[in-house]
Amino acid sequence: MGKEYNVAVMPGDGTGPEVVAEGLKVLDAAAGVLGFTLRYTHYDIGGERYKKTGEILPDSVLNELRQFKAIFLGAIGHPDVKPGILEKGILLRTRFELDQYINLRPVKLYEGVDTPLKNKGPKEIDFVVVRENTEGLYAGAGGCLKKGTKDEVAIQESINTRKGVERCLRYAFEYTKKRNKDNKLTLCGKTNVLTFAFDLWERAFHEIATEYPGIKTDYAHVDATCMWMVKNPEWFDVIVTDNMFGDIITDLGAMIQGGMGIACGGNINPEGTSMFEPIGGSAPKYTGKNVINPLAAITAGAMLLDCLGESKAAQMIEAAVQKAIKKNFKSMDAGKMGMGTSDVGDLIARYVMAG
Repeated sequence: MGKEYNVAVMPGDGTGPEVVAEGLKVLDAAAGVLGFTLRYTHYDIGGERYKKTGEILPDSVLNELRQFKAIFLGAIGHPDVKPGILEKGILLRTRFELDQYINLRPVKLYEGVDTPLKNKGPKEIDFVVVRENTEGLYAGAGGCLKKGTKDEVAIQESINTRKGVERCLRYAFEYTKKRNKDNKLTLCGKTNVLTFAFDLWERAFHEIATEYPGIKTDYAHVDATCMWMVKNPEWFDVIVTDNMFGDIITDLGAMIQGGMGIACGGNINPEGTSMFEPIGGSAPKYTGKNVINPLAAITAGAMLLDCLGESKAAQMIEAAVQKAIKKNFKSMDAGKMGMGTSDVGDLIARYVMAG
């Protein structure tokens, strides 16, 4: 009898349930081929629940999520709920309380996908961003004084601890070693201006680098990183950076790899519960129309399997996605793919089962 894995599923809002359904379809296809079982527990966390009950993420649900190795998330964001309520109450709370201290974002252009970069292709656009995920400006430190008056003061503090920085950097070095592509790790920061925070990042980076003689190290200011991601993306193998800069450069990365329809990511706690998701939002205007692109959710599912130790299954899904894009897709954009959302899931599942 094959292995069994318990996975929490949070389909979320808008088109989230649609893309998650296709992701699960493909996950089950891979599990069937390789003889393991995925058992899903679904949670109705999102805008509709909040509207009905006033609950965002109950403590009881959060405690249950701690028992899973992996969470499969669709999308968070409801047009009838003020921005920030669900995002902070669900996404940030999950990341912080489950200590998902790594945000892992592959930036990979598949053959057959258009990129806005001139004369660049899959060979040039293939790197990974390791983003610190629980500290920095997103830690919530700061406050307001005299709010609503002409003397208002707003302070947002970037919190960087030695522990948080070091564990992120160590993960990045280990990931670069495992990836074994160019064996190059670039620290992205702003040492010339943010002299306190990035002095810590830079010192720790160079100290840890002595333990990895096989890894080439590099440094680039965040503004230079943005420029080189556009002009020479082939310079990058793995980039490691803080929470805010990581948030910015990964959205740029999503665009150069073909858009939100193909971009996925993982919120990783190597010792606990990790969460995987398509990067695009809930896209409420497409809800129920069977036109949204589910490839980002499907590739997020592949990342989830890799986290569970089923790397072969993850590779099968990625190969199936690449085959479908090359042979069957007209566009990555919603409504222009040449097939419906459910058709995409069926197609990828067939390719997985066919080997």
